[in-house]
Amino acid sequence: MIVFRYLSREVLLTLSAVSAVLLVIIMSGRFVKFLAQAASGALDPGSLFLIMGFRLPGFLQLILPLGLFLGILLAYGRLYLESEMTVLSATGMSQQRLLAMTMVPAAGVALLVAWLSMSLAPQGAMQFQLLLNKQDAMTEFDTLEPGRFQALNDGTRVTYTETMTDDRANLGGVFISQKNLGQNQKDRGISILVADSGRQEVRPDGSRYLILENGYRYDGSPGLADYRAIKYDTYGVMLARPDISEEVTDRDALPTSSLFGSPELRSIAELQWRISLPLLVFIVTLMAVPLSRVNPRQGRFLKLLPAILLYMAYLTILISARGSLEKGKLSPTLGLWWVHGVFLMIGLGLLYWEPIRLKMKSRRGQKELARG
Repeated sequence: MIVFRYLSREVLLTLSAVSAVLLVIIMSGRFVKFLAQAASGALDPGSLFLIMGFRLPGFLQLILPLGLFLGILLAYGRLYLESEMTVLSATGMSQQRLLAMTMVPAAGVALLVAWLSMSLAPQGAMQFQLLLNKQDAMTEFDTLEPGRFQALNDGTRVTYTETMTDDRANLGGVFISQKNLGQNQKDRGISILVADSGRQEVRPDGSRYLILENGYRYDGSPGLADYRAIKYDTYGVMLARPDISEEVTDRDALPTSSLFGSPELRSIAELQWRISLPLLVFIVTLMAVPLSRVNPRQGRFLKLLPAILLYMAYLTILISARGSLEKGKLSPTLGLWWVHGVFLMIGLGLLYWEPIRLKMKSRRGQKELARG
């Protein structure tokens, strides 16, 4: 029991440290991406941390298996390097017993990953998509920031305001540039609106208007001397009415209960993927225990790179098989299970190869002694 607690503590501590580092790296990259979208006006800056919170379960369900794999390699590699595993082996600790002890914390990690993949990650993905739907339905007033040019409609419209009130109802120093994408050359060009002030007006029927006051409108085509200037006291522009969609189409956002019994290949592939993540934990544990065995003279990092390449091959083939299943290139019966079967056999081969090799070497030595 003391040895079990010691080994479990070493594995879990290393798992926590490695997973924390991986989580910070991945979330930092995604945060920079969302920050760039917020800077361009595609996202509300105030919702960035909420978005990251919704995406956190999806990150963790992929990070934890890798964190456990690296945690076993690093923790047990240190024990081999410091000859602690040699002492344990001398007291009867076999590879099979070491694997059995390691499977206990691995089972806890697998249960956590199952909870994330089956429940929390789909809920987070659903809330994330609903939030994006709301972001898409926002008007320029909801995402506009004073003192910054904001591109909308794939860059065909650029809006700028010098000042804005806290309630986002009134603007000052307004500039709007709109590309005209007509069928004829005559209908093409740009329209530029400048105004001293502007305000948002909502009519009783729900329609929204941008009311500009005391400004000019310029219409024409760049490079041609056909510009027309119009001075106005009041100018109204109708804004697109927000259309918040409640439909969830992302496969990651579908509830797990809705995937059972579905004949669609997309749903079958998603269900098998969610089940595969907990299975991944057990199989990578089976591979990590024999791979962590190192010679103290060789260093603890000798097998780290090949082990990581093996893990990446496992995950890459699993993702590829998922795509093939969605496209109908794989039978749903075969599905993703053959990938787990292949790497299960690899793990068993790694586990039993060393004892078999030592027995064969011992027999050869005995035969040589008998001949001598």
